[in-house]
Amino acid sequence: MIALLRAAGGDTTEVEVKSAAGGLPVSLTSTLSALANQPGGGTIILGLDERAGFRPVELSDPQVLKQGLAARARAFTPPVRLTIEDAEVDGAAVVVAQVHECDRSTKPCRVTATGRAYLRGYDGDYALSDVEEQGFLAARQPPLFDRSPVEDATVDDLDTELVDAFLLAVRERDPAGLGRFPDDTELLRRAGVMMDGGQPTVAGLLALGVHPQQWFPRYVIQAAAQPLPTDSAATRARNQVTISGPVPRMLDAALLWARRTFDTAIVAEMDGSVHDRPIYPLIAFRELVANALIHRDLDHWSAGLAVEVRLLRDRLVVANPGGLYGITVDRLGRDAVTSARNARLVSICQHVRSPQTGARVIEALASGIPTVTEALADHDLPPAHYVDSGIRFTVVLHQFATAPPAATAEPPLGATERRVYQALTRQGRTVSDLAEELGLSAPNIRKALRNLRGRGLILQLGGRGKATTYQQTGS
Repeated sequence: MIALLRAAGGDTTEVEVKSAAGGLPVSLTSTLSALANQPGGGTIILGLDERAGFRPVELSDPQVLKQGLAARARAFTPPVRLTIEDAEVDGAAVVVAQVHECDRSTKPCRVTATGRAYLRGYDGDYALSDVEEQGFLAARQPPLFDRSPVEDATVDDLDTELVDAFLLAVRERDPAGLGRFPDDTELLRRAGVMMDGGQPTVAGLLALGVHPQQWFPRYVIQAAAQPLPTDSAATRARNQVTISGPVPRMLDAALLWARRTFDTAIVAEMDGSVHDRPIYPLIAFRELVANALIHRDLDHWSAGLAVEVRLLRDRLVVANPGGLYGITVDRLGRDAVTSARNARLVSICQHVRSPQTGARVIEALASGIPTVTEALADHDLPPAHYVDSGIRFTVVLHQFATAPPAATAEPPLGATERRVYQALTRQGRTVSDLAEELGLSAPNIRKALRNLRGRGLILQLGGRGKATTYQQTGS
């Protein structure tokens, strides 16, 4: 575990490290809540200094720390369940606390004194919003929303091109099952595309509708790329688009956006041919976006949330409302599990075809994640990083550095530190500015700023009645 933390250069979504040289830090409160709300829980290690490459620090009294942890765990509703053990790292004593996941029926786990609850992101802990709280409450019941009829929708709101291709695919691939019904209306009804009276279902409209956003305005993809260093200071994003339509058309549009937006490298093949290769494999991007569209939450609490695609300078992020269903992160790509949050939508989309290429939208064979893993390896990219917060699922694809870093005694920046540092490229920013832009909690941002200042990478300005701001050294 320690070797992985040192290689990553920072905390992970499952492991939080605190020095605790001066006692239990205040920021531990948000971490306990976030890990208790996280599927699978997580681990807290006391006695290591992240800024020094996770080297041990002397703990004055580990027993007091363990007692303090146990007392802190009782300050939540429901109480956080801990398993606390002594351990050693490089011959020095550390305290390891396993934070157990709360029962789904009691989530979210809140700080009793304030009523606040927290979630774990790939870049830190953040406070739970009212909408996210509704997501936890909705998760207590099995999801059946995709089977509901759509009020005021009719069969005329279905895309005839997509429907014809769907009917043809069903009859070709499942002639003895669903395809045995000769009447188109009966087949569509039995497939769950529409109800007895011809009214489309949520799943039918999302997969085969002319414009599902007439009823579900945020069932869209919000895609944008981070500005380049050469862009003007007024540039907020590049190639920002909102992609709408039924699932197959959105998927085609997302691939078009990726082809226009991803940087490319000129690659020579063994046969002497030369090709332009996108920095991220398009097949992996397609699988991730298809999964986000198919498996996103469809309940009322998430109606205002979109699938998010963000191309940053060092990573690609794809996120959707709704956590994993019927599987955990550690089993992704390893077990042939086809559990689906939206079972009706999945069953329809396995027969839906792209109007541009005729390709399947999904296979429903649990082959998507292995395809992503293989494609990233072929591109010499690190494995995908999957983060399940219980009500939001995020996938992060990282780049390798284009050149080896200069020799330095400093450990690499963690994910949060990199994000904060990049946000300070052009002008001084306050902690509030950074919290609003990055969606991180103030304690996490202040911790990152302290580490960056300690390395001499940023300057702190202001004080004595002036707002405190931070900017990169030499900006």
